[in-house]
Amino acid sequence: MLPLLPFDRTNIKPGDRLCAAVSGGADSVALLLTLHAANTTKRDGLGVGLSAVHVHHGLRGEEADADQHFVESLCARLDIPLHLHHASVPNRIAEARASGQPETIEEAARAIRYEYFTTLIAFGYADSVLTAHTLDDQAETVLMKLLRGAWTEGLSAIHPVVLVNNPNQRSGKILRPFLNTRRAEIEVFLQQADQPWRNDSTNTDTAFTRNKIRHELLPQLRALNPNLDQTLSNLAELAREEEARWQTELSRLLPQLLLPGKPVRGGGRAVSTAPGQSAVAIELDRLRTLDPALRRRVLRAAARQLGARLSFDETSRLLSLCGFLPNPTVAARTGSTLHLSNNLRAERSPRELRLFLQT
Repeated sequence: MLPLLPFDRTNIKPGDRLCAAVSGGADSVALLLTLHAANTTKRDGLGVGLSAVHVHHGLRGEEADADQHFVESLCARLDIPLHLHHASVPNRIAEARASGQPETIEEAARAIRYEYFTTLIAFGYADSVLTAHTLDDQAETVLMKLLRGAWTEGLSAIHPVVLVNNPNQRSGKILRPFLNTRRAEIEVFLQQADQPWRNDSTNTDTAFTRNKIRHELLPQLRALNPNLDQTLSNLAELAREEEARWQTELSRLLPQLLLPGKPVRGGGRAVSTAPGQSAVAIELDRLRTLDPALRRRVLRAAARQLGARLSFDETSRLLSLCGFLPNPTVAARTGSTLHLSNNLRAERSPRELRLFLQT
């Protein structure tokens, strides 16, 4: 009997309904085979209900059709129920562009997949959807995030567990049990099992950022550090732990620091209920008592409460508005305002920094 690939069973328990996302590529085929073998073994079997899901993105024409037929045949051979979903990435991209929120092909395809995964969980077809992201994927993602200037939460990259919360419907998880498994191990496993897989022709197109990192940048960096993939994966784990620690701290502090609306004469605060008038404020004296790292995180968390995300530069400009960082283009005085992205505005009063949405 062929040895099973190691996978993370931490969040899998007997009786769970697991649904493996299968594209037809090596990683996802190995995931399905491994879960099936682990579930059918007589000793220490998983004891779960296993199904699979395949998403046809409306791209790559006959090649994508062949991917679907391959997955259908594989699931039929293993006697595993299969959920098929047909969508159109081009249509989604056109709709997103028309709404003023453009998406790349990769972003649109990913959004379509995860929306369907969420639907499977919401309607009770699965407690968890499992994807076959590997340690190689993790390393590529960390490097891609780093190149794009991500904060700590971005460097945490691919999480092994993502909670899916569906209001008034079933909730569940997205699991990545192969995050400590190398792609090379997977291909050896499939070769030994005499199990073919499908190759997506677009995976060699270096016009896509991830492919350029995979095929050009990472090979050069591995010459400097042969263990680079593991190093980047370790960085993601550290970033996840750091971020979890910070979120616990922010959950404790934010209710004490953030004030709704703005102060009114005679005491109290005015909180507008008009659309587009959401606002929070922070006392400058309270900010002054915080260390620089916590100040940045408090400002970014305040913006998130209004549905906005701050870049590094915008956060620095806010700190300058408060008088904590020198910046010749930002006046740190009462009445000064900043226009930030996502319709976010900042205004300094004698005692407070106020953030509000202007629509």
